[in-house]
Amino acid sequence: MLTTSLTALAPFRRLFAPLLLLLPLAAQAQADDRPPTGTDGALTVATREAPPFVIREPDGSWSGLAIDLWSQVAEENGIAYDLRETDLAGMVEGVADGRFDASVGALTITPGREEQVDFTHPYHTTGFGIAVDKAPPNWWILLTNFFSWGFLQAVFALSALLAIVGVFFWLAERKANAEEFGGSPRKGIFSGFWFAAVTMTTVGYGDKAPRTPAGKAVALVWMFGAILIISTFTGMIASSLTEGRLAGAIQGPDDLGSAAVGSIRGSAAEVWLDDSGIGFSGYPDVAAGLQAVADGEIDAFVYDRPLLRYLLKGDLGNDLRLVPGNFGRQDYGFALPQGSEMREPINRTILERIESRDWSNELTKVLGKQE
Repeated sequence: MLTTSLTALAPFRRLFAPLLLLLPLAAQAQADDRPPTGTDGALTVATREAPPFVIREPDGSWSGLAIDLWSQVAEENGIAYDLRETDLAGMVEGVADGRFDASVGALTITPGREEQVDFTHPYHTTGFGIAVDKAPPNWWILLTNFFSWGFLQAVFALSALLAIVGVFFWLAERKANAEEFGGSPRKGIFSGFWFAAVTMTTVGYGDKAPRTPAGKAVALVWMFGAILIISTFTGMIASSLTEGRLAGAIQGPDDLGSAAVGSIRGSAAEVWLDDSGIGFSGYPDVAAGLQAVADGEIDAFVYDRPLLRYLLKGDLGNDLRLVPGNFGRQDYGFALPQGSEMREPINRTILERIESRDWSNELTKVLGKQE
């Protein structure tokens, strides 16, 4: 009876034989589509160069604050791992879709990223920085402010007002006081202009003076009016030469709205700028953005303050500076798959490490004293 059953199934075996031959090939193709894994069962950990937290050494090895911390975490918890370089988006998306087992670097914890992955306890808290061109010497700023369009507009407006008052003096004095305000209209108006100017500045040379009641009335009104005008004009000059202008045009986020700003797409800085209503140009990395400021392509580059501060210790620091202060808030953490069992032991190790004096000393050594 068994032989009869096998004989009855023979046609079906011939029918499905090609499909059975394809099953090993399909399994192999599925294996080829799987993400690369670390050697000997080690975790595949994504990272991205972001000095001083992640530094790619000339020999291809990795170092930096975040790498050193992860190395200690892995050693403490018996975790074997291989580092793989990726881009900023890949550090989150790669963990979310299973390409990577974790991401280590200067990765800011944000609500949007938290929806895709789980983050460890923050290991460093900082803010955003604004890199701008160094202010030119004070004498140059004074000179440029004196010859700024706003300052010249004020000078032209004052000159026009003096000319108008000069016309009134000429009309009132040209007949009764022809010796001082007479002659051709051009000569008489210039005499009135001169008298209005010396009266406003309280110089009072005494070479000209109104003789008629109308001229004296104009002079009286002008004397009191000149007090208000010269005070206003002095205030305009003082405003153009304030300490804020001497220190540079950009003093904080409020000044970025009218400036040409750069940052990195997909970063936490982009979210902060968008929330602040500030448009910006995207750059591939921090070095390119800082170079754009140095070349005059943009007025400011906004990104993580410790990364900017570290890079400005180099040659770019000769031309650029950081605006004082931290803006916004950033918490750096390691990214893990959602529901990862590694999160709890890793968190304990991170907390023990960041509360130690060694970690504090290392931060001070690399980043300098916090402002």
